[in-house]
Amino acid sequence: MADSSAPLLTHLEEDEDTSSPLTFGKILEQSLSDFGFSQFLQIVLVGLALTFDSHQIFITVFTDAYPTWHCLDHTICNPATTDICKIPRSAWEWDDGGFKGKSVISEFDLECSSSLLRSLPSSTFYVGSIVGGIFLAMIPDGTLGRKQLLFFSTFAMSLTGISISLSSNIWIYSFLKFVIGFARSQTGTYALVLISERVSTKWRPRATMIPFTLFVLGFMSLSGIAYLVRHDSWKVLYLCTSVPAGIHSIVIYFFALESPRWLHLEGKNDEAIEVLKRISPAKRGYLESAFSRLPPKETLELTSSSSIKDLFIRKWAFRRIVLVMIIMFGLGMSYYGVPLAVRDIKVNIYLSEALNAMVELPTFVITPILLEKFSRRSSMLVNCLIGGASGVLCFVMSLLGRTKIAFALELGSFFCARIGFNLMAVYMVELFPTCVRNSATTMLRQALVVGGACCPIIASVGRNLPSLSFAVFGFTMSGVGLFVLLLPETKGSSLCDTMEAQEQRDQALKSSHSC
Repeated sequence: MADSSAPLLTHLEEDEDTSSPLTFGKILEQSLSDFGFSQFLQIVLVGLALTFDSHQIFITVFTDAYPTWHCLDHTICNPATTDICKIPRSAWEWDDGGFKGKSVISEFDLECSSSLLRSLPSSTFYVGSIVGGIFLAMIPDGTLGRKQLLFFSTFAMSLTGISISLSSNIWIYSFLKFVIGFARSQTGTYALVLISERVSTKWRPRATMIPFTLFVLGFMSLSGIAYLVRHDSWKVLYLCTSVPAGIHSIVIYFFALESPRWLHLEGKNDEAIEVLKRISPAKRGYLESAFSRLPPKETLELTSSSSIKDLFIRKWAFRRIVLVMIIMFGLGMSYYGVPLAVRDIKVNIYLSEALNAMVELPTFVITPILLEKFSRRSSMLVNCLIGGASGVLCFVMSLLGRTKIAFALELGSFFCARIGFNLMAVYMVELFPTCVRNSATTMLRQALVVGGACCPIIASVGRNLPSLSFAVFGFTMSGVGLFVLLLPETKGSSLCDTMEAQEQRDQALKSSHSC
């Protein structure tokens, strides 16, 4: 161990010979400069939370779908042209032997209800996510650790998902959808922040794509699970996704590691170094020597008291939140709305949702390339413009009856929405310091959910005017992409821990650009 750590200690001494003082941030960057197997396992463990989160986000595509039916009296009924609301109930029945439990629509007799009532469960889910996000954003970053918050979020999401099997009418079901939306509102935020704070600047673009890949794999597996239980009650699908999520939450509690940055800000340096040793065991010698030389009173007096309030009383922070929320709102409408609206193109629902999930996978290879080769702002702008144009063209092709072309354009629009989401996930982590990063990311994801909450109603209206929703999503994505030009560039910058450090770094970057 002594021999292997010697070069690192020499490197440390070289750093001390310079005028740059030793800080915890430098220790973290050096100790995590390599991406080892331990780091990968921890990222996968935390990232699996997004797999189960994706199940709950997209599950209504299958559970709340309009089921197929057939005629019993062919003299007054034709499934291709007849409106079942205009013929006697005795003239038709649901497929699969009249089984009503296949969908929420059939079980709760919503086939002739208003589009508002049919979309109520999906809307309450997003409303619950919004309310939960607001409530959880008020919890200061220093109250609970990233790991504890992730555990409570995933466990509550699982428990509520299991409880949905008790639903006996649309109102109980909608209420439980609200609760599950509240419970999982910040699952993605907690996982993303926890992962981002446990990797170095060099590996952040690639590391943050791992949980997003797992999110998409969850989306894809949901299509497969839904297909396997397509002849069973829609409640079975909730059980098949919620029970594994509960098991995973328990695994997180016992085996996931806390953020070393958060531990350091809370004054728990001994725990922070133990986490770094477990993530990067090859650099134990460096860590022990570096922490022994760290100044004993590194100024953190204001850090623990920082909260969401600081995001509004500081002009630069408030301006960033407003801009990014506008961008995330547009991306949320496209990302969550396009998979719902694809039903209007008249393609197989299982195949279309599986392809939508598959088209996301290449984005996790493309996004790190964009982050490493191009600036954040130019990548976001071009991506939003292309995605918005694809949505508008999808609407046009659908009106002309070009179904295959329209579906290809739908995939293109969804592809760009996913890349935009990936880019912003890394971008917004770099825009705010550790002391408020959890709260900031929570607020920004709220805009994403608000955009998603608008989708069920827009997609439901699309049943009367096919594919209109694609035009709405397209124009929105193109418009909000322009706001990225008002944000500062953060490419290549390390994460800051305090509001003051963030201000100093931003000022230094601004000065370097002006030079």
